[in-house]
Amino acid sequence: MSAVDSIPNPPDVFSRPATPLTRADLDRMPDDGYRHELIDGVLLVTPSPSFNHQDVALNLIFHLRQVCPPELYVMGAPFDMVLADDTVMIPDVLVARRDAFTKRDLPGPPLLAVEVLSPSTRRFDVMVKFSRLEAAGCAAYWVVDPDTPSLIAWELQDGAYVQVAKVTGEESARLTSPYDVTVVPADLIS
Repeated sequence: MSAVDSIPNPPDVFSRPATPLTRADLDRMPDDGYRHELIDGVLLVTPSPSFNHQDVALNLIFHLRQVCPPELYVMGAPFDMVLADDTVMIPDVLVARRDAFTKRDLPGPPLLAVEVLSPSTRRFDVMVKFSRLEAAGCAAYWVVDPDTPSLIAWELQDGAYVQVAKVTGEESARLTSPYDVTVVPADLIS
């Protein structure tokens, strides 16, 4: 029995298999409506996002695309970002150089990764994914909370994330990485 076969019904927390999982194991996962990600060989399975989550993600994608320079591209989930054979993540929104994308995935860290917080993923987004993206050299990381609404943005400086914005409601965040954009959290809610 492989590590994949030993996984019970999709959990909504990390499950550590006997041997670390790889991209090949992830490719064999069922298309069951769950989001399957690997972080350092550990499987994270989460349910489909809520209406509010998707609404905020789509509004942010639309906003970022309006001001995106032509050499960059804004991509929404689900789309794999491969940081290592044992780390395949699916940010809600990512921005990378247009020529960095392949038909299958983004091999390597993006210029910007964004996670829209959900009750089932909040802890992973602000702790585990934050740390993994920082270690991989992702230039900017944002988390958006659709319930508040709020945005926290970090930029990589000397190998560590530094918070560059924290705004709520009608407050605006003027951000420069990966390009100049102003985000008002309340505007992301339809």
